[in-house]
Amino acid sequence: MKRKTKRIRIAIIVTVSLFLLIFGGFYIYTLDYYRADQEAKDVIELSDNVEIDNKLTIFYPNNDNQTNVGLIFYPGGKVEAAAYAPLLESLAQNGITCVLIEMPFNLAVFNINAADKIYNEFPDITSWYISGHSLGGAMASSYVDKHRSKLDGLILLGAYPINDSELPTLVIYGGEDVNLDLTKIANVKDKIEITGGNHAYFGNYGEQAGDGRASITRTEQQAITVQAIIEFIFR
Repeated sequence: MKRKTKRIRIAIIVTVSLFLLIFGGFYIYTLDYYRADQEAKDVIELSDNVEIDNKLTIFYPNNDNQTNVGLIFYPGGKVEAAAYAPLLESLAQNGITCVLIEMPFNLAVFNINAADKIYNEFPDITSWYISGHSLGGAMASSYVDKHRSKLDGLILLGAYPINDSELPTLVIYGGEDVNLDLTKIANVKDKIEITGGNHAYFGNYGEQAGDGRASITRTEQQAITVQAIIEFIFR
C-alpha cells in the first residue's frame, strides 16, 4: 500500500511539474510580442474621437462625416492592438466607426467570437464589416463561418480566408510579403497587391522578423489600404 501511495504521489508531482513547465513556457512566449510605436499611442491618447472601453478601442468619425457602417478589427498575432490605431483612425475619418479588440495574450485564437459583444453596443450601425491582420484575419474569417447573417463583408490584411464563404471578401497584401501563401487567395475575387508593401506595415509596430523588405513607407501602405477598403465598402 505504501509503495502504491508513493507511486501516486510521484505521478502527481510529475503531472503538476509538466503543467507548470508548459504554462511557464507559454507565459514567457506571450511576453515577447510587438509593441505599438509612439505614433500609434499618440493617436489614441490625443484624439478627441477615440474612446477606450475595457478591451475595446473605438474610433469614431467626426459628427459631420458619420455613416451607418462599422468595422470590427482583430489584431495580428503577438501584436499589441494599439499598433493599428493610425490605420483605423484614417478609416474613421472616412465615416466608418472602427472597433479594435484587444485579444487575450495578443492572440485572436483565444477569443474568436469577440465580435459577438459588439453589435448591440452600437445600435446606429446597420452595416457591419469584420477585418483582421495576419492571424487576426484568419480568426476573423473563421468567425464569419458561423455568423454570416450579421456581416456585410470580410476584409483581410496579409491573410487569407479559412473557409469558403459567399460573404463579399477583400484581401489586401504587400508585394514583398514573403510569408503569405498566394495560392490560398487564388479564388478570392477582390484582392489587391500593394506594390512595395510588406506584411508588417499594416500596423505601427516596427519591423517583423522574417518579413520582406518594403520599398514604400508604412504611411504609404496604410493610405493605399484605407483607399481600397473605402472603395470596397462604399462601391
